[in-house]
Amino acid sequence: MALQPSIDISENALLEYDREVLEQLLRDHTTGRNIIWATDDYAHLGDGYQATDEITIEKITGEHGKVIQPRAVKSKEAQRDRTKERAEVFTPSWICNAQNNLVDNAWFGREGVFNTENPDHTWTVNPNKIEFPKGKTWRDYVRDTRLEITCGEAPYLVSLYDAVSGTPIAVSNRIGILDRKLRVVNENVDDHAEWLEWAQAAFQSAYGFEWQGDSLLLAREALLQTFFDYHEAKFGKDKTLQMKSVRYIAYIISWNLWQMDGLKGVIPNSCGERRIVEADLFGEKVTIEKCKGCANGDIRQHNGIYALVKDWNAPKSKQKIRFIDLIAK
Repeated sequence: MALQPSIDISENALLEYDREVLEQLLRDHTTGRNIIWATDDYAHLGDGYQATDEITIEKITGEHGKVIQPRAVKSKEAQRDRTKERAEVFTPSWICNAQNNLVDNAWFGREGVFNTENPDHTWTVNPNKIEFPKGKTWRDYVRDTRLEITCGEAPYLVSLYDAVSGTPIAVSNRIGILDRKLRVVNENVDDHAEWLEWAQAAFQSAYGFEWQGDSLLLAREALLQTFFDYHEAKFGKDKTLQMKSVRYIAYIISWNLWQMDGLKGVIPNSCGERRIVEADLFGEKVTIEKCKGCANGDIRQHNGIYALVKDWNAPKSKQKIRFIDLIAK
């Protein structure tokens, strides 16, 4: 199934397809609420669009169905403003490909595994089934953990389209981290149930975080569309997916692509001065708690909400981990 042929995946189409899937793509598992806008770009639209407001289905569907759009289809003025104010610069696919190739060159111990880069910033795909080095299997590659920091619309993870030009990229020519994992799954698994199992493993091993809620939602939508695309490439249009399987992929995506201030490890704008009111028999006592992390640059002393990630391989009781606890002290 394809949600929409355009690079701008329609929230209206997602809502019509399944409300629960869209709800999942908006979820913030750290706070238990929805992801927030975390930008003033939409503040002029009024209530519900302020930087600290949650992104709700009602604010991005119906007559508001075109509120969120990929950077590539925004006006040049809007692109310039976001670059100036938040250093938002998206990477063209050829650079993503070159850097992903460097990682794979090291993993495989050879060059040109998935494609060969050309001088004109294109690439030639290796048409043969991917071969694995001695001591490593395709399963190891699918499970290998990868992370895209400050992921924006996640061009390093999936290459549904070129993040700069907006040009759609055919499944056979895609270069993202998750694209490569799913190509390997498609080449090695024929049984549908087993394919779903390994597709889930591929998604569970690909992570990314982003500050701005609109970009994060676009990234999550792109990953979901990628799931549909590789399923169709393997099994054709006639093989249907059970909604349970799609919802579970959306659940994985909502955990693995999370909202975070990458410099602090907390939910954007959640730390700073706090007014603490304590009541007793003699009245109220007000104290101001300043954020020690902000004051001294210590990522472990912020008073904000530290972002959680999920370790899918750990026992259920230990799967939720603060991201900063994964960082070496």
